[in-house]
Amino acid sequence: MSWLRKNRVLVPIDFSEASFAALIPAREFVEDASHLYVLHVLPHLHPAEPGLVWNTLDNQTRKQHVEESLHKRFNGSEYEDVQIGVAIGDPSSEIIDYAKVINADLIVISSHGHTGLSRFLLGSVAERVIRFVHCPVLVLRN
Repeated sequence: MSWLRKNRVLVPIDFSEASFAALIPAREFVEDASHLYVLHVLPHLHPAEPGLVWNTLDNQTRKQHVEESLHKRFNGSEYEDVQIGVAIGDPSSEIIDYAKVINADLIVISSHGHTGLSRFLLGSVAERVIRFVHCPVLVLRN
């Protein structure tokens, strides 16, 4: 076993191609895909959201749709045992909390590389995760 092997590697997914591309290097750190954890964080719904007003949308349904979509994406044999998680809230906080719950050894996260005013206004999820998480973080830039 290599000293680079990890027991639990977390890959936050935001459905961008860059976040899915982060799975390739993350897969190299674990022996099999069952040690690879994928997390997608949904935003809170606005109280005036039509689906909430008409009672046609709830958080459980939203989570179920994301899980189904991720299972379809990971239908290949190489990623079929990936552990999928879905949370609702602030992305950086939820990633940090999930990493603590699963006792992650490493987080592999993609960065969109915003700079200047867009970074100031949008913030950087990767930067907040690096600052507050308990384990090492590998940040991949486009």
